[in-house]
Amino acid sequence: MTEHSSPIPGNALARLAEALGSEPKRKGPPPVERWNPAYCGEIDMRIASDGTWHYMGTPISRPALVKLFSTVLRKDPERYVLVTPVERVGITVEDAPFLAVEMAVEGDGESRQIAFRTNVDDLVQVGPEHPLRFDRDAHGGVKPYVKVRGELWALVTRSLALDLVAMGEERRVDGVGSFGVMANGIFFHMASSDEWDAL
Repeated sequence: MTEHSSPIPGNALARLAEALGSEPKRKGPPPVERWNPAYCGEIDMRIASDGTWHYMGTPISRPALVKLFSTVLRKDPERYVLVTPVERVGITVEDAPFLAVEMAVEGDGESRQIAFRTNVDDLVQVGPEHPLRFDRDAHGGVKPYVKVRGELWALVTRSLALDLVAMGEERRVDGVGSFGVMANGIFFHMASSDEWDAL
């Protein structure tokens, strides 16, 4: 099927839920990276910047349904898609698809361990497979994200972002002053020392 961007019929939500419900139960999320069905167009689904999922302009009020769809979300090079073994549909994501809503911290310095729970109950421990990244918001402030899986990231909520910043420290990296946070033996760069002083 040729890729296109026209909306597909409004029963798409029910069809997707039915397809997912027929999948055998497994531990962990489905292997969406291995599925490559035909692209069937876009559905009117949007993940708002506050983490709320909307379908046809209305928030999806059932957390279990949101969690179900979150397990088959994937970031393709050109768009976010929901993927089942038989179809692939595009959706809109305003910022990151997930929010990091809880944080647990153990230890300090090189031995510090940081873990997050997302709004759809993914648990991730910061490290090589789940790195932190720090972008800038519209006002020049810091927006932290943690990688959940594939190319899917969770935006760290503002209160937790402040806690992350409070753990920050200055280090010399390749001869340049850097402000960042240490977790799992890795130093995650937030900003250069000069940039940080200007924030």
